[in-house]
Amino acid sequence: MRRDFYLPCFLACLSIVHWSHSALVRNSTSSQVSTRPRHGLGVKGQVLHRSKRGWVWNQFFVIEEYTGPDPVLVGRLHTDLDSGGGKIRYILSGEGAGTIFVIDEKTGNIHATKTLDREERAEYTLMAQAVDRLTNKPLEPPSEFIVKVQDINDNPPEFLTGPHHATVPEMSNVGTSVIQVTATDADDPSYGNSARLVYSILEGQPYFSVEPQTGIIRTALPNMDREAREEYLVVIQAKDMGGHMGGLSGTTKVTITLTDVNDNPPKFPQSVYQMSISEAAAIGTIVGHVKAKDPDIGENGMVSYRIIDGDGQDFFEITTDSQTQEGVIKLKKQGLDFETKKFYSLKVEAANIYFDPRFVSRGPFKDTATIKISVEDADEPPVFSNSIYFMEVNESAPAGTTVGQVHAMDHDLGRSPIRYSIEPHYLDRAFTINAQNGIIKTAEPLDRELTEWQNISVIATEVNSQLQSSRAQVAIKIQDVNDNAPEFANPYEVDMCENAKTGKLIQTIHAVDKDESANGPRMTFSIAPNPNFTITHSTGHTADIKVHRGAMSRRKQEVYLLPVVISDGGVPVMSSTNTLTIRVCSCSADGSVQSCNAEPLTLPAGLSTGALIAILTCIIILLVIVVLFVTLRHQKKEPLIVFEEEDVRENIISYDDEGGGEEDTEAFDIATLQNPDGLNGFLPRKDIKPELQYMPRQGFCTAPNSVDVDDFIKARLQETDCDPTAPPYDSIQIYGYEGRDSVAGSLSSLESATTDSDLDYDYLNSWGPRFKRLAELYGSKETCEES
Repeated sequence: MRRDFYLPCFLACLSIVHWSHSALVRNSTSSQVSTRPRHGLGVKGQVLHRSKRGWVWNQFFVIEEYTGPDPVLVGRLHTDLDSGGGKIRYILSGEGAGTIFVIDEKTGNIHATKTLDREERAEYTLMAQAVDRLTNKPLEPPSEFIVKVQDINDNPPEFLTGPHHATVPEMSNVGTSVIQVTATDADDPSYGNSARLVYSILEGQPYFSVEPQTGIIRTALPNMDREAREEYLVVIQAKDMGGHMGGLSGTTKVTITLTDVNDNPPKFPQSVYQMSISEAAAIGTIVGHVKAKDPDIGENGMVSYRIIDGDGQDFFEITTDSQTQEGVIKLKKQGLDFETKKFYSLKVEAANIYFDPRFVSRGPFKDTATIKISVEDADEPPVFSNSIYFMEVNESAPAGTTVGQVHAMDHDLGRSPIRYSIEPHYLDRAFTINAQNGIIKTAEPLDRELTEWQNISVIATEVNSQLQSSRAQVAIKIQDVNDNAPEFANPYEVDMCENAKTGKLIQTIHAVDKDESANGPRMTFSIAPNPNFTITHSTGHTADIKVHRGAMSRRKQEVYLLPVVISDGGVPVMSSTNTLTIRVCSCSADGSVQSCNAEPLTLPAGLSTGALIAILTCIIILLVIVVLFVTLRHQKKEPLIVFEEEDVRENIISYDDEGGGEEDTEAFDIATLQNPDGLNGFLPRKDIKPELQYMPRQGFCTAPNSVDVDDFIKARLQETDCDPTAPPYDSIQIYGYEGRDSVAGSLSSLESATTDSDLDYDYLNSWGPRFKRLAELYGSKETCEES
């Protein structure tokens, strides 16, 4: 209400001042001026002449938003030619003339008839002219003048954008600029204080302040902590009239968010952590998690972990989970043993990855904690004293000989007894093991020459827990004994010339011994006394066979079998007798072998004539047999019993078709029954030649285009039954059609009414309407005659 009271008062005062000013101007500048020249004395006796002056114009003003009851007087036009009496008429033209601005033709007073708004239009350009009322001739040239709309404070300041969002780092210094807000005022900035704005803060103190002239918002408190409060709402007011009473105002909201800085070090919530892990855990098993809390966010809150001390550094490691920022403790090495060491200790450090030197005074941005890890006892499998056992046994050892012993122990607190067994996949079964003490014995005789090493897998299983077992490999070496005699390395067959000279080397033989060198060296070769050959020991494993007496005759003896005895130097001595085959051959003068057979040296090149004839005879006989067999296969056999030709009439051909009723025009075509011969009602029989010509009655002729199948069939049936020249023969006429609800059922012409029969079918009349038609056909012979 106060505003509504002050504004009219202000406008009234302003109008009075403006009117007084306009009147003063008009009286001093636009009043009548004499059109005649006036004379006066000037300096040094000069006569001064004042020229005739027409109109003197200044800008006219009118207050905007005037809402008074009378039109506003803008100004008055007057010329010095106007002496009164109403002889001069004033004319106003230009922008708004006649609508917004009107002029009194007699007095020249200009009034504004409408309320003006400076913000819509600030000034109007008008044209004034004085003309003679009687002749309508211009008395002076037209002149242009401007009417300016004088501003009043009728527009409040406005913030064109908003609400606003701004950020400022936490812990910023006092006076740190946050954001600048700007308001606009549509009033005239060049007139008065209507558009002079002053900014103030209505909400958001004491945290922020605003500069009155620029609208820049700044921090007002030091050490604002994001972790304590992150978001602030600030309300800024812009007021015109320089902020004085009576001015208009507008507001805007600014949401200010504190951004994070690394001003908080990571901190473990507790100094000691207790964890545990099983001694049987695998590598990579997670022992536990630790987390140092850092209230900072983003990269300022990222933490890295490392182990800096402790007796468990060899067995454990710590990594950083990038998602949860936790330290993950894992087992990195096997070897935990509850029976040996039950506790481990680690000292873990958590530190920020990124460091802000501005906050170094707050102390080190890291923290430490102690992790105590206890090793839990697990039901572990038995442990062998050795991972691999090596044993030896002689190959001559009898079954049941002790080879060695394995030993396993359960290190758990329970100390479960151990049961031993051999891996079931061991196929040789040459050894057995005592289930209680682990003693291994032979189960059968061994042969080193077949297998020098035997590898078996022994299983140790806890008696109290069958699932806990372990394995150890046992390698058994079969020691050699001299149980194999030396023998030829290969079977030897030698060709020698019958004219070989004495001392001629026939063959060098090699001997082998399957036993080891300790039991098989120093071989000796010998032969029984022989007048034809001798043997000479060459090296440890070879001997030479030579001719003792030359000029042997192959016709006398073609092949010689020479026994060779080979002995070794083992204990006991082993020997064997091997046979060397020597063939006597015919040789040329230079010693080349020509023939080693008893037959003549030359044989006939071809077969005899008798042999060729016998072979050809056999081939011809075979060909004849094949031809006869094929001919018999292709010959058609005649039947033993000749049957008479079958009577075609005794063949019954059945078509298992059922029509779809009279409406079924697709399943049955009546045209097939209407042949040209039957159009006149006469169908000649094709099986016999009729003796008499039968003239059918005209009444039974069916139209060619008739579609009444029922009538057509009845007509044909009647003609067939009453035709004396066509008695029924062994031919069957079948009409595969079922009519509309026929009371006679199916029709048949197997026997006609003219056929003689000893049977009486009159009883069919008593069977009902369905047998009426049969009773008419077979019950009485007068039916056909009557029809």
